[in-house]
Amino acid sequence: MHRPPSGTPKSPTGATQGDVTKLLRGAGLRSTRQRVELAHLLFAGGDRHVTAEALHEEALARKVPVSLATVYNTLHQFTEAGLLREVAVEGAKSYFDTNTSNHYHFFCEHSGKLMDIATGSIRIKALPAAPDGMVISRVDVLVRLVDKPTR
Repeated sequence: MHRPPSGTPKSPTGATQGDVTKLLRGAGLRSTRQRVELAHLLFAGGDRHVTAEALHEEALARKVPVSLATVYNTLHQFTEAGLLREVAVEGAKSYFDTNTSNHYHFFCEHSGKLMDIATGSIRIKALPAAPDGMVISRVDVLVRLVDKPTR
């Protein structure tokens, strides 16, 4: 996992178009029209988890002309810049989280919904030593949920 460069601004919740432009510049990204539009969709509503496909649908519904490939590229650029956190749930299925702090997730296998786990609910007592020449960048915990069986 790439760590955001020192000084990278935290992604704002409730961001305006001007906030988004400053955010992109602060992360070292050019403020193209499509990046600004996608960033506004991502950050204007507070913390959220989104797939590339869902963001693409949202963009098209709001009349933002953008290809799915551009959405994928932009989400990965935002992740590399430290504005998003990628959460892989299975195979190629990833969610992008606007909350980049260290936290863990529930994943509902039936609905596909990703939810934050309350901070402090999980405690990791010890981690293994990293192999020589490496350091641990983060620990991901994904707790999978299914509906309770009915009798």
